[in-house]
Amino acid sequence: MIVSDISPTYQWKKLTPDDGKHYFFGYYDRIPWNRDQTKHLALRVDQDDRIPERGEAAELGYVTPDKQEFVSLTTTRAWCHQQGCMNLWLKHRPDCFVYNDYEEETDRIVARIFEVGKGIVGKYERPIYTISPDGRWAASLDFARIPRRGYSYADAILPAEKRIPDLDNDGIFLMDLYTGESKLIVSYRQMEAIHPVSYMLPDVYWWLNHIIFNCDSTQLLFLFRCCKNPITPWAPMWHTYMYTVNLDGSNLQCTLPQVYWKGMISHQIWGRTPDEILIDCKWADEAYDYVVFDNRIRPPQAKRIAKGQGPMGHLVFSPDGEWMLADTYIEEGYQSLALVKAATGEVRVIGKFRNDGPFGETRCDLHPRWSADGSKITVDAKHDGKRAIYYLECDEKVKF
Repeated sequence: MIVSDISPTYQWKKLTPDDGKHYFFGYYDRIPWNRDQTKHLALRVDQDDRIPERGEAAELGYVTPDKQEFVSLTTTRAWCHQQGCMNLWLKHRPDCFVYNDYEEETDRIVARIFEVGKGIVGKYERPIYTISPDGRWAASLDFARIPRRGYSYADAILPAEKRIPDLDNDGIFLMDLYTGESKLIVSYRQMEAIHPVSYMLPDVYWWLNHIIFNCDSTQLLFLFRCCKNPITPWAPMWHTYMYTVNLDGSNLQCTLPQVYWKGMISHQIWGRTPDEILIDCKWADEAYDYVVFDNRIRPPQAKRIAKGQGPMGHLVFSPDGEWMLADTYIEEGYQSLALVKAATGEVRVIGKFRNDGPFGETRCDLHPRWSADGSKITVDAKHDGKRAIYYLECDEKVKF
């Protein structure tokens, strides 16, 4: 169904049905489409105004670009409004995807393997945060340590005795998706050892978030965060440190310490080359810029791709590196999505989506996503009052 009031120029379609339910995929640093781009993963939930409660399940299935229909396949108790259940297609297993779920018999979060037409056909012993572009590896962490309830799971409960992490046995895990084997590649103790102000750490709560693989599946970036009060963790109280590491655990670095973050960076993602990192930042003046820097150079030497649209933009390059999607948070009841031409820095708004809030942990960010070939764009939006998935063919009529 074409939605004419998103853009006067471009033909946005609504992929999800109008049945009174809420639909979404999740985050912006991943591909929701299957191999032949006929199925787009999606979650369906009843409510959109509070964080999930223990035992509350979401339906998991897919939508298709030719029908405004949701095909329900299974359910999960490991989901949140910001990132869904980390559902992703497996490259080495046709028609199979993984998703995080709560395993009641063991009281832990696992990743299940679902094959379309067959059902659950296996599982991984650790939850998945993200999958490498080559499809071989997954990164994992302890979701129970994440105090932001919009980014963790109601059934992932952190026992009181684990408020202090196990320094030598917890951190970032790398899992082989072919064998299911996993290993700790970065421990909290290693992060502490190179932390710019490690003397502050004994007095604060630690957690990890936002793991992302680079384009050639050789490195990870992730955020190490801490705050004094994990019960009410919100940005002004955080300290954020971005680390990068090779997949074998070597070359661990604190790339962007807190001094770069406080009020000056909103999001981070790898760029077009294995060492390029893309951020939305306020380093030059009061306005935000879309900048890249080479992770091998210290201190960071930023190159501006384009002037930003405002704070808190989710940025992601197209697979060919020629274009970039950039969204905004809610401004005067709307969220904008822009297409940026990387070579010239030209920014063109390709959609404006209504959003009356709220802004907290259940907010609906656009989280723009490309298909693997760069021909399709999808977002999650509350344009008609319900959370839904919207779709645009990124053809020559859209590009400039």
